Amino acid sequence: MRCEEMNTGKEGEEMDKKENKGIILFPEFEKIKEEVEKIRVELSMLLLERDELKFVICKNIETEYMLSLGCIEYKIYEAECAVLRLKRKMELMQIQINQEKPIHLKDIEKILDKEFAAYRKRLADQLEKLNDALRHSELERLSDKDTKELKSLYRKIVKSLHPDINPGVTDEEKELLQHAVEAYKNGNLLMLRMIWSMVKDEVLPSNKDDAMSQLLKDKKQLEESCHTLRLEIEKIKSEYPYTMKEILADEEKKANKKKELEDILQQYKEAITLYEERIAEMMRCIDE
Repeated sequence: MRCEEMNTGKEGEEMDKKENKGIILFPEFEKIKEEVEKIRVELSMLLLERDELKFVICKNIETEYMLSLGCIEYKIYEAECAVLRLKRKMELMQIQINQEKPIHLKDIEKILDKEFAAYRKRLADQLEKLNDALRHSELERLSDKDTKELKSLYRKIVKSLHPDINPGVTDEEKELLQHAVEAYKNGNLLMLRMIWSMVKDEVLPSNKDDAMSQLLKDKKQLEESCHTLRLEIEKIKSEYPYTMKEILADEEKKANKKKELEDILQQYKEAITLYEERIAEMMRCIDE
């Protein structure tokens, strides 16, 4: 009888230990769970900041820059291409003169067209940027209230569907997120409202064999994603068009930049005139 009592006592102690372990672990689990949720929120805010920079702020900066200074930059590149082409034309003509061959300008122009195809492509790209800036400037702007709702909905959708925040999202949910990204880029508030209505009640599945281990793994992945996004945001802010923000915000700096570009353009125009005169002189010498 006493042995039974002793055994029962030992079993009770073991059960108490297990329960105590559970009591000790539970607050720790909840603490990490709260930390993970905070990091999820931080990550969703960083994703919003990154996308707002890429699709809204930088787009607006580039539009303003292209409309105020981009036209001059386009003319500069166009003039630069003309200078390089004329210089190369003169070189090809001189080669034929040195070889005592007749100059066939049509053949030379064909060679130049081939050699300067990449320049023409870049020039066309620059022109498309100008046209894009014009189209963007004509878009209807959202009110402050609608802009606030747009950002709020987008952040909530990202928090629900982004694979960096929720690794278990399905392919269909990823596709829905892409639609949300496009809607945000285009300022399509109605589309974001519709997408949010589809995902707001959705609960992501959670099949965890080891909840604590998975939680720690999630925490590490989320922290790495936050670090990566901070670096990406820093990079965006260090590059064009964001770097033009300071110039555009200061009328004096903008005027100085415009003057600087106009001076460069004038130099190219003078170079074009010089090369055209030299080519004309070469042709006169050949005719004589």
